Amino acid sequence: SIMLNSITDGLLCCLMGKTTNAVGPLDSVESSNGYSFMEVKPGRILRVRHSAPLRPAPEAAEEPQHQRGTVHCKRRITVYRNGQLVIENLGDAVHSEILHCHSGSGEPNSTVELELSDVAGQAPVQGPAGTPGCAMREAAAAPGKRRKRKPKKVITIDCNKQITSCKGTHSDVVLFFIHGVGGSLDIWKEQLDFFDKLGYEVVAPDLAGHGCSSAPQIAAAYTFYALAEDMRAVFKRYAKKRNILIGHSYGVSFCTFLAHEYPDLVHKVIMINGGGPTALEPSLCSIFNMPTCVLHCLSPCLAWSFLKAGFARQGAKEKQLLKEGNAFNVSSFVLRAMMSGQYWPEGDEVYHAELAVPVLLVHGMHDKFVPVEEDQRMAEILLIAFLKVIDEGSHMVMMECPETVNTLLHEFVLWEPETPAGDGQG
Repeated sequence: SIMLNSITDGLLCCLMGKTTNAVGPLDSVESSNGYSFMEVKPGRILRVRHSAPLRPAPEAAEEPQHQRGTVHCKRRITVYRNGQLVIENLGDAVHSEILHCHSGSGEPNSTVELELSDVAGQAPVQGPAGTPGCAMREAAAAPGKRRKRKPKKVITIDCNKQITSCKGTHSDVVLFFIHGVGGSLDIWKEQLDFFDKLGYEVVAPDLAGHGCSSAPQIAAAYTFYALAEDMRAVFKRYAKKRNILIGHSYGVSFCTFLAHEYPDLVHKVIMINGGGPTALEPSLCSIFNMPTCVLHCLSPCLAWSFLKAGFARQGAKEKQLLKEGNAFNVSSFVLRAMMSGQYWPEGDEVYHAELAVPVLLVHGMHDKFVPVEEDQRMAEILLIAFLKVIDEGSHMVMMECPETVNTLLHEFVLWEPETPAGDGQG
């Protein structure tokens, strides 16, 4: 019965352009157009765009990296009962750097103050080359004043991370793109095409209920944990030695989850308009708490509001992008379940501070969903982070400013830290 319904829904998707409850074959065999359908659980099927460059016979072994690009990540995080966080960076990667790109010039915005203790005399990690007019500075505040009181919890991280440049010819690199609420893998079209042409292997799934993935009619199918397990299944299916996770909005939370779960496999993370390092909790006073039938009647207003808040400009080009990107084209039931299912108490500041992976934060300055202060706070909490602000962009910055975003992403993919002086490397 499930299979019959799935086939029927798949035909409806093809014939009628229906996109919120469509599925395909139950295996994950690649189709000729780069799309496949992966069954993550019985009857729960995700559409995935996957393209891997055609490579000749096994490549010659890569030149040995020795200790090139290796940083010693040592960090002590102390949590006090009043919620205060004291972070001490004891390894090589002692500074999260914030890089602001305001289309030319200007001092960076002030950042949210963070009590952060530094070890003096250690050099910061060298950041990626900035575009002209970008100002760089350390996100570390002066050593915090500590009172003599018992901490609630002390967490120590001590590891060596090899952060190398990921060139398109590497056969062990995969780029994963994860969209947010109301989107689909189609919002990444410009990025997927760009990296595909450069020779990278790219993977982009439709979340359950989005794009051409199946849309179960049960709210429990859209909780953070259910969606995170879907993304884990996709990651395990396609992951190689070095994996770069790129998330947008809610999709950033799944990237953080995977980076925390698979620290040895996740090489770098890119967070686009993802917000602050706070535990997720559904809002009690939200329009999305209204009954599904009411939301359905309000859907034209919601779509208009999304266009208004998601794009810096609301012209014909933006309306077309929204249509082509299949964004905000989900059922009212799925939308309500997604918003009320955003419960992730583990994803707090400490959880983010534990990440020892380099992170690029991209923020569209006109974003009405996520204030820039949230991404600034994220940059301060993370161990190795670079924040770039795009002046012309809003929430859907990767669709509005694809060339700028592609350049920033590619620059970060190619970045590796300089070898610290005096370590014996030539």
